[in-house]
Amino acid sequence: MALLFGSALLAAILGRRDRAALAVGTASAVAASLLGGAASLVALRSGATLVWRARVPLPLGELRVGIDPLSAFFALCICVVSGLAAVYGAGYLRAYLGKRRVAPAVVFFNLLLAAMLGVVLARDGVLFLLAWEAMSLSSFFLVTFENDRDEVRRAGTTYLIASHVGVILLIALFALLGRAAGSFDFAAMKRIGIAAAGLANLAFLLALGGFGTKAGFWPVHIWLPDAHPAAPSHVSAVMSGVMIKMGIYGLLRVLPFLGPPPAWWGAVFVLVGAISGVAGVIHALAQHDLKRLLAYHSVENIGIIALGIGLGLLGQRYGHPALATLGYAGALLHTLNHGLFKGLLFQGAGSVLQGSGTRHLDSLGGLYRRMPETATAFLVGSVAICGLPPLNGFVSEWLIYLGAFRAGATLPATGAVVALVALPALALIGGLAAACFVKVFGVVFLGEPRSDHARHAHEVGLAMRAPMLAAALACLAIGLWPAGALALVAPAAVCLSGEALPADLGPLFNISLLATVLVALIATLALLRARLLKTRPVAQAATWGCAYPHATARMQYTATSFADPVLAPFSSVLHIRTDGGLPDGMFPTQAHFEKHVGDMAGERMLVPAWRHFLRAARRLRVIQHGRMQLYLVYILATLVALVLWQLSGAMRH
Repeated sequence: MALLFGSALLAAILGRRDRAALAVGTASAVAASLLGGAASLVALRSGATLVWRARVPLPLGELRVGIDPLSAFFALCICVVSGLAAVYGAGYLRAYLGKRRVAPAVVFFNLLLAAMLGVVLARDGVLFLLAWEAMSLSSFFLVTFENDRDEVRRAGTTYLIASHVGVILLIALFALLGRAAGSFDFAAMKRIGIAAAGLANLAFLLALGGFGTKAGFWPVHIWLPDAHPAAPSHVSAVMSGVMIKMGIYGLLRVLPFLGPPPAWWGAVFVLVGAISGVAGVIHALAQHDLKRLLAYHSVENIGIIALGIGLGLLGQRYGHPALATLGYAGALLHTLNHGLFKGLLFQGAGSVLQGSGTRHLDSLGGLYRRMPETATAFLVGSVAICGLPPLNGFVSEWLIYLGAFRAGATLPATGAVVALVALPALALIGGLAAACFVKVFGVVFLGEPRSDHARHAHEVGLAMRAPMLAAALACLAIGLWPAGALALVAPAAVCLSGEALPADLGPLFNISLLATVLVALIATLALLRARLLKTRPVAQAATWGCAYPHATARMQYTATSFADPVLAPFSSVLHIRTDGGLPDGMFPTQAHFEKHVGDMAGERMLVPAWRHFLRAARRLRVIQHGRMQLYLVYILATLVALVLWQLSGAMRH
């Protein structure tokens, strides 16, 4: 962290020397990621818990940082995804040199990385909230990197509001926990717990709302589809790959403080996960913007992680610790897997943007021939996010499937019914995700160029291609060796459930064998094709157009026309707007028709609620008299009330 803070300061001092700031910031971020990743692996292997304390002149009185298997696992995810993104960013930001200031993006990227590490290392509530706020503010400045664009400023405003609504809930949460424990020390919170105070359910709801806003649970996800497209692509990779997972980390860190979980907590997570996953992938299918589409897939995959957490809570509630460990292991492994393949996909989207100049799906096409390495890497990420073998997404989703089946077979009727909700949800999510990425890959990389942007596209530089290749290889490695990946997450899962993974985890060896056979088969067919074509003349010609000789690129399937039949069953829950109309007359000379799908939660729920809140807030203007003396009275009264409230809690101890 010191290296990251130092490099951020140096990049800021360099001022307008953007090239030097980019070099220093990138080298420092990569070095910090390598050192942090190595330290996290050592901590995971040891399984030890280390806490360091120091007296500091701050309101908390003592600075507490530490690491345990849960912190080490999330720190490893942060370092892997951010290290790859830093290398990619060095190539991505070169396009902006001489056009806008790059040094601020370097400064805030390194501060974001340091703040995320601070979140997972903090061992008291005050330090945790300070690191959390630093994370939110640094990511806000990265989202608004291109702040001369109206849509970027709107996205930044939405993100800032959502972040601070979540922070308000978290402040209330830690105030309750600290009052019940008599300290903001995490160890005291876990030892004493809040259940004795009868406030565990309230604390759970505060945690779900505060951390869920950052994670992107439906319906408090509305900042995600705006913020991810607005940010530079390497920042989008970090925000989607690991920053939103800080919400997952916060939930997993705080839940043990609340005492034994009742069954309805697990049910809430399963239902939130199912709704987030299905709603996220449905909205992704309807998008025309490549990065916005990927942002909705973040909501989908956060939903899959929530399903695993819900199964873990149900296992703890009904006294099945092995089932709890299995659910947590699936959630944690999907956290790592999503960071890898979603980082890869956002980097692929950034490469498409820089190589072609657009990210609008219906302006692309035929990029496989022009950007073959980017297309291949994007294909790997697409297969991984669909949960298909032989890649990593299949392994973590299989663990959650296995947990749901075991829960259905072993839990009492109520718990079994709730757990079994995960099965159709996962199946529907997987099917819709496959349809979505068939659409994306076909429209962007196959067919013919639909515009001059696509015709003049070119492959990006090595600094942008190399991180995509590394992430693709990591996705393949986990798919080929699921036992090794499971051993990586097992210490963190055991830290949550207190029980080792069950010995009979099913056909892990068979999964490895299946993945190996699939890779070998694909490689064999590719070599056979290359050998057969080597001895034959190869010619290119236009696709057969059903005897119509004047086919054009505009006659290809669009993203909308591909997705419409799939989205038809969900039309009643989508917010669909249309512009234009169908052709009129026997020989129409022109026609215009566009379909836009808005965010159901945002446009039908949260935006109207926000307007009602603003109208109610305007009535409070009566207390704004413009008198400084009155404002000081407000502050004094608030401080006295807080002190009395804190003292009443301390007297119990």
